Amino acid sequence: QAQLVESGGGLVQAGGSLRLSCVGSGRTFSDLAMGWFRQRPGNEREFVAGIGFDGANTYYSDSVKGRFTISRDNAKNTLYLQMNILKLDDTAMYYCAAPIYGLGRQDYYGMKYWGKGTLVTVSS
Repeated sequence: QAQLVESGGGLVQAGGSLRLSCVGSGRTFSDLAMGWFRQRPGNEREFVAGIGFDGANTYYSDSVKGRFTISRDNAKNTLYLQMNILKLDDTAMYYCAAPIYGLGRQDYYGMKYWGKGTLVTVSS
């Protein structure tokens, strides 16, 4: 049974950094575009960042562009999200997902696999 498991969340001060990881198991994810979504308190789940199957293309929401970096290591079946210059607004549950279609059109659909999430809390 294929699954994704996130880790790396925690409590961090504004301006700090965290690195999230998402490990896949049960199948290879190296042929799928993958990405990160988040759900902030009182809000719907939203797209954060996506990456093509080979890592050549990356996509970001405007709110994280320039601060977050998505990457993947297909040999380890692992997806990463490096988050720098964290803001209070980045406080959310972060989820990884695969596959993701429509990245280039900012139209995200087809996500079959979801992790259970890792909580990021940014404090002042």
